[in-house]
Amino acid sequence: MSNKNKEVSYPSGSVSISRQGDPSVLTYSQEVLGEPGPGEVKIRQAAIGLNFVDTYFRSGMFPVKAFPYVPGIEAAGVIEETGPWVTDFKVGDRVAYHFIPGAYAEVRIVGTHQLVHVPDDVSLEEAAAVMVKGFTARMLVKETYKVKPGDVVLVHAAAGGVGSLVSKWAKALGATVIGTVGHANKKKIALENGADHVFLTHCEGFAKSVLEITGGRGVDAVFDGVGKDTFSESTGVIKRGGKIVLYGSSSGQPEHIDHAALRARSINMLTPVLNAYISDYDSLHLFARDTFSALQSGIFGKLNITAYPLSEAAQAHKDIESRETTGSVIMIP
Repeated sequence: MSNKNKEVSYPSGSVSISRQGDPSVLTYSQEVLGEPGPGEVKIRQAAIGLNFVDTYFRSGMFPVKAFPYVPGIEAAGVIEETGPWVTDFKVGDRVAYHFIPGAYAEVRIVGTHQLVHVPDDVSLEEAAAVMVKGFTARMLVKETYKVKPGDVVLVHAAAGGVGSLVSKWAKALGATVIGTVGHANKKKIALENGADHVFLTHCEGFAKSVLEITGGRGVDAVFDGVGKDTFSESTGVIKRGGKIVLYGSSSGQPEHIDHAALRARSINMLTPVLNAYISDYDSLHLFARDTFSALQSGIFGKLNITAYPLSEAAQAHKDIESRETTGSVIMIP
């Protein structure tokens, strides 16, 4: 359905900030939407993904262009209207996107160049839970370090949204997975996510245990989305010629990185950015196809999804920052 030469407005609830700060700055309000323009569609969102990067834009760690600012970068929903020149999507299509800022909304207008179709056997809640996190997991195990049978990999925050998917995917590719978690009550979750061995962050004797598991060799690769609290442990257990992939910093940036020591042991360190690997329409659909396939084939098993109402975005932010959540967190408008 295309609408032309009309001036119609639609109310839509959204969560925004008028200044940066703690979670209390997140407020719900109504905004007025027009109609989709050329190459755009209007989506009624069914589920919105919550990612740690959302807290950076809210807190002030990352800048925003203007206020009011609507956080969020991924969601899934159903197309309600299409604008002119839209050919690949139609009203009623189930769609998702992985990096279009402004996701904390009930209804929104977006360009189609970053949309993907959601397979019929994947729920919109599942789609919202695996777009950014699943794409990141694919980037880690198939691009930054290509996991192969016989590898031993260390996954920090193995009970978290990305860590759980990395653990499952690496296990499916034939690796032995060592995971770390921040709380004892997350150990069972990490084991269920595919980790063969799970340790608490800063566990006494951690390095010795890892060396015992690897026969004194050390791990082939480390996938670290935590940063400050885990990075120093990683450098002590990686093998000569191994790779450290620092893809996030939920605890802050590492305070000191001894690059000379890493070079001396031929350890390669990467700090990848997802958008660098999804640079065009073809790569977007490759990532989507592989990620949905991993979900459909059972590699991800049953997703561990925690859902909040969109109206409780502030509480969701508090919980993810205090590491109270496990698995993928979504919000329901």
